[in-house]
Amino acid sequence: MRVLIAPDKFKGTLTAQAAAEAIARGWCRERPRDALELSPMTDGGDGFGEVISQLLGATRRLARTVDAAGRPCLAAWWWDPVSRTAVVESARVVGLAMLPAGRFHPFDLDTTGLGLVLRAAARAGARRCMIGLGGSATCDAGFGMARALGWRFLDGAGRSIERWTGLGRLKQVQKPAHSCWFAESVVAVDVQNTLLGRRGTTRIYGPQKGLRPRDFTLTERCLSALGRVVRRELGADLTRVPGSGSAGGLGFGLHVFLGARLEPGFALFARLASLEKRLRAADLVITGEGTIDASSFMGKGAGEIAARCRELRKPCYGLAGVLASPAAARRQFTQAYALTEMASLAEAKARPGFWLERLARGAARAGPMRMTNDEGRMTKA
Repeated sequence: MRVLIAPDKFKGTLTAQAAAEAIARGWCRERPRDALELSPMTDGGDGFGEVISQLLGATRRLARTVDAAGRPCLAAWWWDPVSRTAVVESARVVGLAMLPAGRFHPFDLDTTGLGLVLRAAARAGARRCMIGLGGSATCDAGFGMARALGWRFLDGAGRSIERWTGLGRLKQVQKPAHSCWFAESVVAVDVQNTLLGRRGTTRIYGPQKGLRPRDFTLTERCLSALGRVVRRELGADLTRVPGSGSAGGLGFGLHVFLGARLEPGFALFARLASLEKRLRAADLVITGEGTIDASSFMGKGAGEIAARCRELRKPCYGLAGVLASPAAARRQFTQAYALTEMASLAEAKARPGFWLERLARGAARAGPMRMTNDEGRMTKA
């Protein structure tokens, strides 16, 4: 059989590449004659840089910058001199995982470091920039990033606003003399939430970053003021753009202050990886991620692959650390398996590669399925 192995990351434990390799090892132990193709994927979140740079043949570089708390650090980005394309992953610069748990409040964090990395990429000669969002520690809607690129935010007295929590006083945004950093900027977003409102970034993603319910009012007031001034000066309500609420509103900030185009991260990956061609050529597709839950089927990679496989009448297996709703997962995938069916959650997190390899071997032993041509029935391969 021709088997396409295309997992996303198992967040906090395995990169997409490591997950693909573990699945391949387990599958080969049971079915050594199958032809395996590995295509680790990304939907724009953590791991975006590694996956996209491999597809482009880009090389890793380091930039001196600061993390979300303003502490000096070196951050990775990737460079393809042939196409003059830079690949930047926000989680590698202002990511939540870069900070000690519970030490910093989002009011004290911003995206300045990302702006410094974008400047470094432009100085290297990049004409095109691809930026992956997701996993950020920030809620500043790109305020720090914009300031690092030369934008100024002024209150009613013409004083500069230095912290994003002061945006409630915002009356004017001043554009820098040099504002065209790249000929083209593409932002890969992994969610479609807008900036403001009940389903906006504050209430949906703020708690993951440390916002408490009592912090919501100030956060919404600041982001609303930013959106209002931008609407007045640019003539468009960009707070309603799908994906503008991604990464604490960083999708909004990159769209407004860098002129970037927002694109679903999975769609960007699928185009660069020629995924449609690979799916059509496969007899079986194996995908997965750390947790398969309802959100997996709202635009995330594993769910999108499962949906396309159903359209193509291809069997698709979903492997996960946890199946939040096993019955729902098994309606979407031909077969669905979880590490927690074999080990405790603590054991699975401690040795994720070991258990994922065993899970894949068990899936292969259970018997791969082929889709027949009559009414979509499944038969043993």
